[in-house]
Amino acid sequence: MCGRYMITTSLEAIQRLFQVSDRPNLAARYNVAPTQRVPIVRLQPERAGRELVLVRWGLIPHWAKDAKIGNRLVNARAETVARTPAFRDAFRRRRCLVVADGFYEWRTTGGPRHPYLVRMASREPFAFAGLWAWWRSPEGEDVESCTIVTTTADPLLATIHDRMPVLLAPSDYEAWLRADPEEAQALLARRDDATLEVVPVSDRVNNVRNDDADLIAPIDEPQRPQ
Repeated sequence: MCGRYMITTSLEAIQRLFQVSDRPNLAARYNVAPTQRVPIVRLQPERAGRELVLVRWGLIPHWAKDAKIGNRLVNARAETVARTPAFRDAFRRRRCLVVADGFYEWRTTGGPRHPYLVRMASREPFAFAGLWAWWRSPEGEDVESCTIVTTTADPLLATIHDRMPVLLAPSDYEAWLRADPEEAQALLARRDDATLEVVPVSDRVNNVRNDDADLIAPIDEPQRPQ
């Protein structure tokens, strides 16, 4: 799964990579958590180009009675996203790129639970495959939200966790936004060939109130039980 990530890249670099001109207020974030507002790239309403917008992390389907459902829908499994009621409409019509430059996974195999930062070895920003939705609350408030699509972990991450977010190659960005559902499903099975690095970090990241650069400082590898 993906329950925390970071986005610290400058707005200018994001604009270049994702070919957008919007200028939302993006502060450096080292510990992004569900229910917070996060940057995504999606097609403009007329589908002529892309736009960079901030939406709530945790997808709220249009048919939801309560926004709290989004707290459980921060991730969507690639294997079932096309048929799961909460995600299938967004998968067909409203795919997006969730902007990030690192994410955290907690070791669930071979030792005590501990956080690791996963990022590109190049330290460049990247995109998770995402979906977005529009919902109107009973009080008449319009809320846009998103979820991150996950898949089975690659060999590097499998030693820590069995799941990871789908990382899209830049060459697949446009296809993910515009492809028909069958083609989009095929993209979820592909792997970005960029080199990742996995860095053990402080368990301060466990507390969402901690959001500073010290969170990503490498620490010694935690000892595993003998």
